[in-house]
Amino acid sequence: MNLLEVSVADLLLLLEGLKAAAPACLVTVESTQGSAPREAGAWMAVFADGLVGTIGGGHIEHQAIAEARRRLRGVQGAAQLRYALGPALGQCCGGVMHLGFEVVGAQHVADLKQRLAPTRHPVALFGGGHVGHALARVLAPLPFALTWIDSRDGVFPPHPPGDVACEHSDPVHSAVPGLAPGSRVLIMSFSHAEDLDVVAACLQRQRAQGDLSFIGLIGSQTKWATFANRLHGRGFAPHELAQVTCPIGVPGIRGKEPEVIAVAVAAQLLQTVQDARVPRPMQAPDQAVDVRAQ
Repeated sequence: MNLLEVSVADLLLLLEGLKAAAPACLVTVESTQGSAPREAGAWMAVFADGLVGTIGGGHIEHQAIAEARRRLRGVQGAAQLRYALGPALGQCCGGVMHLGFEVVGAQHVADLKQRLAPTRHPVALFGGGHVGHALARVLAPLPFALTWIDSRDGVFPPHPPGDVACEHSDPVHSAVPGLAPGSRVLIMSFSHAEDLDVVAACLQRQRAQGDLSFIGLIGSQTKWATFANRLHGRGFAPHELAQVTCPIGVPGIRGKEPEVIAVAVAAQLLQTVQDARVPRPMQAPDQAVDVRAQ
């Protein structure tokens, strides 16, 4: 089970538990300062006899579970508590976590389903070669909604990883106008001619709509110099060409193996992802109360 599936599975477990009329206390990381074990938006649901999800483990989670179970017993408290992750708490992160607490029940199922659904960012991967296969496997467990596109038949695996959507498009660049707004585009087809056509289609879409978050082309600086010259001949200005990243992948990783390239490219995409939206409490929280080690 991949990371995104784990997040979805946790949400389903929470909703099923609530539907069974078992109340829970939802603990949400509202914000952080400095080093912290989880990011804003992470959550766990504490039942009287069970736990779903995690806010990072360690003593901070132990204290949050204890606080959540006090809420389930009817003890009142501030909607948000501040935890300093220092020696007094038995953790050396050095940061601060603001945790929100809210008791939820079956009546909140619809709201929680919408609020806690994991954010997934659209990615369009053009090319079903060795690197494309490796990249699809790497991206599947990450917070991306992947559409995998190729002009050839029979290039996709019979059982694509995760819930990757495979799409046949001939000519391949005709798929560009239908991409989801905000898509991150990765171009690595079997042919330089196809690559060039896909890049041109992406730049044309940027000129008209400006809604692609990233355009990445596999290849060397020499390949990009050739492409840039040809794209200039098609009427694209230097500032438009500057929207294309080539080579792709975080700097400093020199391996040429498909799996190595895939990891480098996935890391680069993660750098482009904005902070996930933070689930908001159903009521405005009181001012955060500082929690000391117990």
